[in-house]
Amino acid sequence: MQNFQSIIENPTVQAVLPLLVLAFFLLLGVILRFLVSKYLLAWAKKTRIKWDDVLIENLKRWVPFWTFIMGLYVALDMWGIAVAQTTFMGKLLLTALVLTITVAAANIFSTALSILAEKEDGALAVSSLTKNITRIVIFLMGGLIILRSLGISITPILGTLGVGGLAVALALQETLANIFSGIYVTIAKNIRIGDFIKLETGEEGYVVDIGWRATKVRMLPNNIVIIPNSKLGQSVLTNYYMPETEMAVLVQVGVHYQSDLKHVEKVTIEVGEETLKEVQGGVAGFKPFIRYHTFDDFSINFTVILRCKEFVDNYLIKHEFIKRLHARYNKEGIVIPFPIRDVYIKENKA
Repeated sequence: MQNFQSIIENPTVQAVLPLLVLAFFLLLGVILRFLVSKYLLAWAKKTRIKWDDVLIENLKRWVPFWTFIMGLYVALDMWGIAVAQTTFMGKLLLTALVLTITVAAANIFSTALSILAEKEDGALAVSSLTKNITRIVIFLMGGLIILRSLGISITPILGTLGVGGLAVALALQETLANIFSGIYVTIAKNIRIGDFIKLETGEEGYVVDIGWRATKVRMLPNNIVIIPNSKLGQSVLTNYYMPETEMAVLVQVGVHYQSDLKHVEKVTIEVGEETLKEVQGGVAGFKPFIRYHTFDDFSINFTVILRCKEFVDNYLIKHEFIKRLHARYNKEGIVIPFPIRDVYIKENKA
């Protein structure tokens, strides 16, 4: 027993033993990371929920660092270096621990928010703006915890931020207008990521992202239009995905005045039903119908009402319907007239 005590009290052992403890904690972190990767992560991937994957991925990333902090704390204590909360080293370790936990929490919550939005099928509006706001809130909370643990009063800081914030608001009015417009658009959910919209200025496409300053819209030619959030909030636009993605497809047709309108209606509806059943993007269960509306100069005009699953499907539906209707009209002897003008010449007799 005395020999063991003498070995422990040996200066060389006392100098090396903390390093061995630190190495042990580093090895423990590597082992825990291996166990998390091999067992917990594999188990999480088999579950139906996705948020546990995010949680375990962050544990895998940060567990070695956290065990290193614990090992460093024990090693410093064994070396006789004070690591209490009031000492510099204690504050440094605590700051590092809280900061890494804050980073992990920000990653977990922002990713989990996206997963929850996908699960709710658009019930939650998630964009880069909402993700960044979530991260900022978590980092602010982490920063306040660090300041409080370091014994720094946050009241003067908040007062300074209030005065400084007023000056910043006056200098960055346009930027703040875009930020608050983006927040309003996101919360109101009039526009969501993935929606197909058309602006009053003519631009149309899929909403890719709602950011701090601008909203990105990918047009059908695969170009990106960047719209400032303040202008988007004030613009008159059409959202083709609200209240649902299905929409009516209107096709204008005209037939000769001598046509049998009942027969025209029957044939047109048959072609419409066939098109919706066979063409991709058509709503097969929808019953097409027509509405006559105009005695034009050379034809009786009507509108054919079809239905597609989403906006971009209307192009193919119209394309196929017009081809099939033209062929069927030729077969049935139904005439789509050319523009006709009757010219009457009155002869003046001398």
